[in-house]
Amino acid sequence: MPADRLKVDVEGRSLELSNLDKVLYPKAGFTKGEVIDYYTRIAPVLLPHLQDRPLTRIRFPNGVDGGSFFEKNAPAATPAWVRTENLPAPGSSKGRETIDYVVADDLPTLVWLANLAALELHTPQWKVGEHPDMMVVDLDPGAPAALKQCCQVALLMRDRLAEDGIDSYPKTSGKKGMQLCCPIAGTQDADLVSDYAKRIAQELEKAHPKLIVSKMAKNLRPGKVFIDWSQNNAAKTTVAPYSLRAQDVPSVSTPLTWDEVEAGAAGKRPSTKPYTAPEVLKRVEKQGDLLAPLLDGGPELPEA
Repeated sequence: MPADRLKVDVEGRSLELSNLDKVLYPKAGFTKGEVIDYYTRIAPVLLPHLQDRPLTRIRFPNGVDGGSFFEKNAPAATPAWVRTENLPAPGSSKGRETIDYVVADDLPTLVWLANLAALELHTPQWKVGEHPDMMVVDLDPGAPAALKQCCQVALLMRDRLAEDGIDSYPKTSGKKGMQLCCPIAGTQDADLVSDYAKRIAQELEKAHPKLIVSKMAKNLRPGKVFIDWSQNNAAKTTVAPYSLRAQDVPSVSTPLTWDEVEAGAAGKRPSTKPYTAPEVLKRVEKQGDLLAPLLDGGPELPEA
């Protein structure tokens, strides 16, 4: 076997890892081996959020500075033990009517994906064969607005959703914005969920026009936070909690406490900075999975 390849056993599955010393985050010197180590160690809290969800991956075989590609279909030479689900292609992607999606239900699959340099993991708000069990709103700041303003909008959104009996849980995107994740009943279709999120976004925009915008037009966004309600479209995906992101540093989509969001809204660090993989591992060791309530289900959304 070539010196740059290593055979390992992961929960009874045989895997061949390669190029472990290859640097995937050049500015941070973070290697492929460290990516695999991170995903292995974060798996206990990450896997429940990937369970039964078709996975879109963004792969960076030559590192974050070397180009990337989206991958929905299971790649060639996918091991037979990797779970795949044949599902309709969103928007007839590349002329296909269906796609064989990978579903990462276990640690061997997660390690296999990390070895393919699938740094970013994105999921829909629904599980295979089911209605959405989660509503997500993406908070995207338009410069000079930043994460501080996202935190301010997150608090407004939290309080408004609570009026309807909807709990919300914040996380960073791992880039410049945030998401709020809300557990829901899983009995309503994606169109209804998206319509509800849009209605709340428009309501908050009307109440706070200098801070919030609900329309997608980019010329409306400078200095404001765009509440992207469209993430609830059945064809859309959102970066999974604990997923790495392709930034200068190995930043992570990181669950936050509401105390941290309140501190971020006041402009205090560290809530307004990206958390890195080593930091997130320490946070989980101390706090556990702050998004665990998402796994317990929630109420139906009120209809218009």
